[in-house]
Amino acid sequence: MLSFGVASTETVVSFPAVENNVPYSKVAALMFSEADEKIAYGTTDSQFALLWRAKQVAHNRQRQPLVILIHGGCWLSSYDIKHTYPLSTALAQQGFNVWSLEYRRSGATGGGWPTTFDDIKAGIHAASSYNQGEFNLAEAVAVGHSAGGHLALLAGGVFSELRAVIGLAAITDIKAYANGENSCQQATKDFMQGMPEEKPLEYTLANPSEQPLHANSVILHGNKDTVVPAYELNKLNRTVIMLDGVGHFDWIHPGSLAVATLIQNLTEI
Repeated sequence: MLSFGVASTETVVSFPAVENNVPYSKVAALMFSEADEKIAYGTTDSQFALLWRAKQVAHNRQRQPLVILIHGGCWLSSYDIKHTYPLSTALAQQGFNVWSLEYRRSGATGGGWPTTFDDIKAGIHAASSYNQGEFNLAEAVAVGHSAGGHLALLAGGVFSELRAVIGLAAITDIKAYANGENSCQQATKDFMQGMPEEKPLEYTLANPSEQPLHANSVILHGNKDTVVPAYELNKLNRTVIMLDGVGHFDWIHPGSLAVATLIQNLTEI
């Protein structure tokens, strides 16, 4: 069970340990703490960051990095930032400041390629200018899950000053992904406004496998992931950690082995 000592004025949210290959329903049922602040980085309703401030000071460690968290959800408007509130809560209780990004996505919020990626870049830039430069990108790690992992990996190629990038069950080859048959794979066509053969240049620009990655990129994946297959991750020439028995949603359930692995990597990176 994950629970962390915090000041008496704070409520500690506990996350019971769960077995591997967690269903999404267990993530959706989790408790969480509210963010400390909402910061707009654009003019639309979906262009904002939520800041969870660290709820404890890490002892005998260097200052913990800022976590710039990018949620997944097949790039679709129907999946918003809320499903990662428990993960943001857990990371804050573990001593990390968390800058969680909402962004425009396919459908009602008006996203799609490249608008969605433009929002991610604007949201990361906003972290660097927040509160008169409180956060330094050199002490920040971009962490993205699933479609958010796809965006985080691409962002790492733009923001070389970041300390690191961590992809959680990340979509690393969007061309291969678009040709898959599950519902999330089929949503790629809407995000890209076409299939790879129809939009070859756009798919190349949107493909982490064909774009420069941050030098310190880490891919965390599970071998039971049926939502995002592991596409020849060795060809990325970056650190890959494959967890046995772990599924797609383990990475956003704070009671999982997967999130414990994420936290370990964040403290050591």
